[in-house]
Amino acid sequence: MKRLKLKNRFQANATILPNEFIDHYMVSANGEFVKVYLLLLRYLNEPGSVLTVSMIADCLNNTENDVLRAFRYWESTGLLRLTKDADGSISGIELLSSDTEDASAFSPGSSSQELTDSMEEPASVMNVFGTVPDESSGTFESSPDSSFSGTSSEPIAMDAFRSQKELKSLFFIAEQYLGKTLSHTDVDMITYFYNELHMSSSLIEYLLETCVESGHKSMHYIQKVAIAWAKDGISTVSQAKEQSAVYNRNCYTVLNAFGIKNRGPATSELAFINKWAEQYCFEADIIQEACRRTISATHQPSFEYADRILTRWYEQGVRHLQDIAALDEQYQKERSSRRAAAPRQPNTKNLNNFERRSYDMDSLEAQLLKSN
Repeated sequence: MKRLKLKNRFQANATILPNEFIDHYMVSANGEFVKVYLLLLRYLNEPGSVLTVSMIADCLNNTENDVLRAFRYWESTGLLRLTKDADGSISGIELLSSDTEDASAFSPGSSSQELTDSMEEPASVMNVFGTVPDESSGTFESSPDSSFSGTSSEPIAMDAFRSQKELKSLFFIAEQYLGKTLSHTDVDMITYFYNELHMSSSLIEYLLETCVESGHKSMHYIQKVAIAWAKDGISTVSQAKEQSAVYNRNCYTVLNAFGIKNRGPATSELAFINKWAEQYCFEADIIQEACRRTISATHQPSFEYADRILTRWYEQGVRHLQDIAALDEQYQKERSSRRAAAPRQPNTKNLNNFERRSYDMDSLEAQLLKSN
């Protein structure tokens, strides 16, 4: 088998991983521990970056205990040393050289001054990830004096790194729901939801799920729903589920009362439903009663006819079914009083009131005899 000759003509912002780590440490280490070590190595050369144990856990989809176990493991191998404050919380991390003799030179009882002196020895300390503790427990900042051989890079905030990861995950989820490869426009639209509308990744995922389940895979439709949610102040999945439940309940009430099956409301019909439920604030039983009376009068679904009924009730201050019953009773009384007050017209129609015909019976008899 021929040997492969490798050439590197790509120079970019990169993280250098020591061969010693690959040859002697990576194979025997847990994969999750390796990921933690690589992430620490990634942020060695980011002056001013702030990390917490929880941020690392979120970035790697691990628990904080998993991250702490990884810290302890690498500390036991001599590749990492933890500094702690008075209450035992981690305040800094030092990544050490893979040289075990140099790594063992750092005893657990070393003072902060001794650590500072030791950091000046490049042979024993690979780099310093953090020695300046944040006010919160488990938070540490990278030392601005730290350096690493290789091309320097612009500082990248941890939240930006996490945002890129969440967006990449959202693109994959969107492709699964939509059943297609995302176009450039689709990618821009999802990024717009995330960056401009400030929707969380979980909310965007629920948005995609809801729209697809309702039969809408168009990104333009999904965008309209997203903008509507943003205008309504929906920022969590629970709020979106609550609104969806109200929407489904209102639509089902009207469509079922009208006997409409196997379809959702049209845009104009939905406008009427929202008007009755949101503007008029009518309960379902009042809307159902209006729909029932509409069918009784027109013998077919008519949103316009039902709207006239509900508008009249709204203007008359109806809030409960008892109010409708009171209005009906009042209407019947007024109708009866109008009938009683109306003058009665004389009945001129008489079956006997007509001009009778007169016949000459003698002449008729004579005509009959002549005819015979």
